[in-house]
Amino acid sequence: MYKMLITTISSLLLAGFAYAETPTSADEIVAKANLAAYYGGADGRSEVRMIISDAQGREQRRQFTVLRRDVEDAGDQQFLVVFSQPSDVRDTVFLVDKHVTRDDDRWLYLPGLDLVKRISAGDKRTSFVGAHYFYEDVSGRRPSEDSHELVETTDAFFVLRHVPVDPQTVEFASYVTWIDRETFLPMKIDYTNAAGDVYRRVEVLSVETFGGHPTVTTSRVSDLLSGGKTDMQFRYIAYDVGIPEDVFTERSLRNPPREWLQHKTN
Repeated sequence: MYKMLITTISSLLLAGFAYAETPTSADEIVAKANLAAYYGGADGRSEVRMIISDAQGREQRRQFTVLRRDVEDAGDQQFLVVFSQPSDVRDTVFLVDKHVTRDDDRWLYLPGLDLVKRISAGDKRTSFVGAHYFYEDVSGRRPSEDSHELVETTDAFFVLRHVPVDPQTVEFASYVTWIDRETFLPMKIDYTNAAGDVYRRVEVLSVETFGGHPTVTTSRVSDLLSGGKTDMQFRYIAYDVGIPEDVFTERSLRNPPREWLQHKTN
């Protein structure tokens, strides 16, 4: 009963930020934004179309399914990403055990080589399957890895500046986030390099609500130096679908759980 009560309260918080008390500190805002962006429901499923474009407008496309399970509310999580298109990346699988107190565990299965590759903590901010998204973008960055400052509050956004606690582990010097005051979804993030230039931008292009959870349905990462970009379009989004724990094991790297990868119509 206690666990059910906590889950219900958590769901109400996620669905009703407009009625919640306005947070008073940067850390509180970041904590709520982290919940809104990554903790909708106890688990979730979506299909994703990724469009990678270079500065000349040439495109590559990827399609994959993302499965997510929360180990505990606002705590550790598990992610499984299984690629279906095109043929050269079909059955590539990415598995994440996300931890709130230490580095995440990440594995990538490459079917062409029949190879399971461990993604080291030092590689988390490198390209995810050739896209402008990074491995870290899939499961999110731990709030404790940065210091946070509220620099402005507008009618629509909380604007925060973040500085890495350990600058040697990342390629950016700082970043600024625009967080929607109603949904608490981060709507734009600008990354600045050591020279003071904004070189990378993450932005939300569309949001819809599913099961009471405001959810990003289109996002974009832009490399402002090269001119390239990657769009991600999310569809067949569902929460609280009952994905079992054994889906998120190393066994699923070579044998993906097909029953959870198929979109089910009601």
